Amino acid sequence: MLPVSEQLDILKSGTVTIHSEKELTEKLARGKPLRIKLGVDPTSPDIHLGHAVGLRKLRQFQELGHHIVLIIGDFTAMIGDPSGRSTTRPALTYEDVLANAKTYTEQAFLVLDRDKTEVVFNGSWFKEMPFMEVIRLNARVTLQQMLQREDFKNRVANGTEVRLHELQYPIMQGWDSVVVRSDVEIGGSDQLFNILVGRDLQKEEGMEPQVCMTLPLLEGLDGVKKMSKSLGNYVGLTDAPKEMFGKLMSIPDELMAKYYLLVLGEVLDTSMHPMEAKKQLAAKCVITYHSEEAAKDCREDWDLRFSKRDLASAELPLLTLSDRRDVLGVVQHAYLSVFDQTLSGGDVRRLIQGGSIQLNGEKLNDPKAEPAWEAGAVLKLDKKRSVRLG
Repeated sequence: MLPVSEQLDILKSGTVTIHSEKELTEKLARGKPLRIKLGVDPTSPDIHLGHAVGLRKLRQFQELGHHIVLIIGDFTAMIGDPSGRSTTRPALTYEDVLANAKTYTEQAFLVLDRDKTEVVFNGSWFKEMPFMEVIRLNARVTLQQMLQREDFKNRVANGTEVRLHELQYPIMQGWDSVVVRSDVEIGGSDQLFNILVGRDLQKEEGMEPQVCMTLPLLEGLDGVKKMSKSLGNYVGLTDAPKEMFGKLMSIPDELMAKYYLLVLGEVLDTSMHPMEAKKQLAAKCVITYHSEEAAKDCREDWDLRFSKRDLASAELPLLTLSDRRDVLGVVQHAYLSVFDQTLSGGDVRRLIQGGSIQLNGEKLNDPKAEPAWEAGAVLKLDKKRSVRLG
């Protein structure tokens, strides 16, 4: 293993909280592999770059010689983590969770070394827990402790319901740490409360408490909210190369430094032009999750479509026209059928007024006009979306 100081330099990068660095230093100084825990709930079938932030930190520990324990929350997923939520999560069936877990686990190995990762399902211990043990576990935590959580506190203050099963979640996550005997638990910055519960439960069991390591939450493509599939602001690890590249090119410039650090583990070269920095970020992500050849194709296609403005030669999505032939109707149909996005008439008119809507390079100024929609023609919708008429 590397010297402790060098390990710390690597592991501290990109973290929000380490509770405590002194404890982590002491654990590393023993020179033995630590057990590093990350729990994930398969509430959807896909992993995005926001999830990969934690997986990348696990990979760092893995490369430093430590033992990784990836907990698949097949049981906790049916409750749903209330962290950062203003409402109760919708319940999932166990069948849904298992189906999600299969693809989720496979995608995790796009980041982690499969042969060096221990994968466990927390249902293997919670299913066997007698109800009396559940009661005893609950007796270790007070209601006052639970209501210290900002999300619970805010919901109570706002008159929004907090279901009792949601109070179980931090306890169950904490018990996971006892079962797997974790030395370090990794989670997003919104997970600190839950990870601290794990420390308390480990102490009560006579174990050395785990170190809490929290990581920043990665904002999505909108630059505001946490990356989430439900919000549509995500980049999936299994997105097609050109889709992944195109999504990353839409990231706000002010988030580039954060994306470089959390997504690539690199420091942004501030002397680089923002557009070039974004292209390099997008290309490196495509290389990571696809291949160098795919990244090269994506960059060439992007330059062809947007940098060189040579849309006539570019590979574009095909649009089959509907019955409506007016500009407004065709544009609305294009957004919905090709990009799964609904635009109002007002939205389309604003694009027209801004000169975005173009047919073979000619601006379309009248939303009611019915130009000759010839097969093979290029319809430009906005700065980043164009289609070819079929």
